Amino acid sequence: MRPDLAQSYGQHRLPRYTSYPTAPHFSASICESDYQTWLKSLGAQQSASIYVHVPFCRRMCWYCACHTSVTKRQEPISIYAAGLRTETYLVAETVGRRQPISHIHFGGGTPTIMTPETFADLVGSLRHSFAVLPDAEIAVEIDPRMLSEPMAEALGYCGVNRASLGVQSFDPVVQRGINRRQSFGQTATSVDRLRRAGVDRINFDLLYGLPRQTVASCLDTVAKCLELHPDRFSAFGYAHIPSFKKHQRKIDESALPDSVTRHVQFETIAEALVDAGYVRIGIDHFALPDDNLALARQEGRLRRNFQGYTDDSADTLIGLGASAIGRMQQGFVANAVSIKDYLARISEDRLAVARGYLLTDDDRFHAEIIERIMCDLTVDLSETSRRYGRDPSLAVVDRSRLDGLIADGVVVMDDGRLSVAGGAEFLARSVASIFDAHLTRTGTTHSLAV
Repeated sequence: MRPDLAQSYGQHRLPRYTSYPTAPHFSASICESDYQTWLKSLGAQQSASIYVHVPFCRRMCWYCACHTSVTKRQEPISIYAAGLRTETYLVAETVGRRQPISHIHFGGGTPTIMTPETFADLVGSLRHSFAVLPDAEIAVEIDPRMLSEPMAEALGYCGVNRASLGVQSFDPVVQRGINRRQSFGQTATSVDRLRRAGVDRINFDLLYGLPRQTVASCLDTVAKCLELHPDRFSAFGYAHIPSFKKHQRKIDESALPDSVTRHVQFETIAEALVDAGYVRIGIDHFALPDDNLALARQEGRLRRNFQGYTDDSADTLIGLGASAIGRMQQGFVANAVSIKDYLARISEDRLAVARGYLLTDDDRFHAEIIERIMCDLTVDLSETSRRYGRDPSLAVVDRSRLDGLIADGVVVMDDGRLSVAGGAEFLARSVASIFDAHLTRTGTTHSLAV
């Protein structure tokens, strides 16, 4: 562990670099006509991925930074699902063919808040409008407190083959502080239901840096999770940005750990998972050695997208739903954020895109460097610069910060190759940020670096 580095760099607020440039740089200059043109330009044999956003929950977890809202009624969810089916048709109609699809990811919110019948209808629309490949990964984010047996059976029936379960922490003190009461029994029951339904690839999502969380409670949560033998773990640091998400104001700021404690919590989780046989991937993922993500890391195929690390090789991501972000070869598109605005556009048979970003050659150059640092913790600056016809000396945006990272033992430079030093892997975002030509120093909507 390097608590000295955590103290020096931990208070910096930086992007998670799930895209480059990041969403705050999108603008309304990219509109529906741009998206239509980009969709029509997709190659017939070019596989794409789909992200479906379901922005509803039964109750609000105070740590949440997602675009979601609370509803107790099923009617708004059914209306929204009808909008998703219409958008699916509109996108496919614009493409002009049944585009091959290699990955589908349902996120939220709580995607399984839909009834089994509504979910099956939505998946049916996706399969009708797109050519979902036989070996496609179909993943769903799940709140274990809300997963019924009929819903688990519907997931299996629809071909879902990966489920990401939110665990966060099993410590009841921490759970009270974030308004999420979830027992180990509820989680175990959900895992059992999913596996019996044929959804046998299981991910667990953990959080550190939560109010009143301790190293001991982190270890206890990991130990309980290991009893259920998931294929993957993610361990994210809680991003406290109450100016961005007002419900986070209900969290007691005085109970939040400092950057050094956050670092110790994460490294303790990481060491426990590695000791249990999981492979450490990037800055916050862990997978069993035979998992696709671990194999992608080993073979140099690891990628990064809006859901984190992935083995998805598709360069096109189609975003469906309110606030969903898509990635095309030309740039990014983002749908209207509010459910009302989203449904209004869809009801007029319009694509729901409200803003986006047109990539430049310079953006692509810096994006590749940042992605390789985030995925591989190393990048050959000389080779990457050569392929883009750039001067390697111009790759670094902030030379003084690079010099500081080298002096502090975070970065090693060797004949044009930059590598994150052993023991400093948790600072990959800090290293990537020196190549970010769009980074502003305010960082008010970004999470802590540690």
